[in-house]
Amino acid sequence: MSDTFNVVAEPRTDGGKGASRRLRRQGLVPAIVYGGHRDPQMVSVQHSELYRQLDYEAFYSSLLNLQIDGETTQVVLKDLQRHPSKPFVIHVDFQRVSAKDKLRMSVPLHFENESTAVGVKAGGVVAHNLTEVEVTCLPKDLPEFIAVDMGPLAVGESLLMSDLKLPEGVELTYAMEPETMIVSIHAAFGGEASDESEGEGGATASD
Repeated sequence: MSDTFNVVAEPRTDGGKGASRRLRRQGLVPAIVYGGHRDPQMVSVQHSELYRQLDYEAFYSSLLNLQIDGETTQVVLKDLQRHPSKPFVIHVDFQRVSAKDKLRMSVPLHFENESTAVGVKAGGVVAHNLTEVEVTCLPKDLPEFIAVDMGPLAVGESLLMSDLKLPEGVELTYAMEPETMIVSIHAAFGGEASDESEGEGGATASD
């Protein structure tokens, strides 16, 4: 990992909607920590600090250092609830990680060499069908992203799930069908028809 994220949390004992509303009025986000063969624990985190870290894509697919009462536990972000119309986070779920237990996580795809792909240079248009995939791996093998090299892709060609080059120790989950299309390059709409029309027009003029 290239980034290290530290999240400071405070334990809380009050649950329910009323307690959560009080926390939010204080600039805090109610959260829960579970997994790791331990009981779930209710905590709260500073909204301003959490919101700042959410600007980093890697925050969503990295191991996070969660600090509670001076004790640091490695976790991953498993669920995030945002306000439907305001820039607020209203609840967060963190999952503890164990070095011996595999994680199931969504990881973003990074499309490399897209602007210089063979098909794009030929005037093709890129269509992204997926922007992330679900993987399983041990915590030490969790990638921040999976690279997709689009350089050789020509017009009319596509990359499938089975074409992904996964890092060592990382596997796609059963939900990821091998023949699912990830990205494709197709001819610009109307491009072929336009070429044909120009050809027909030229023939008529010469007649």
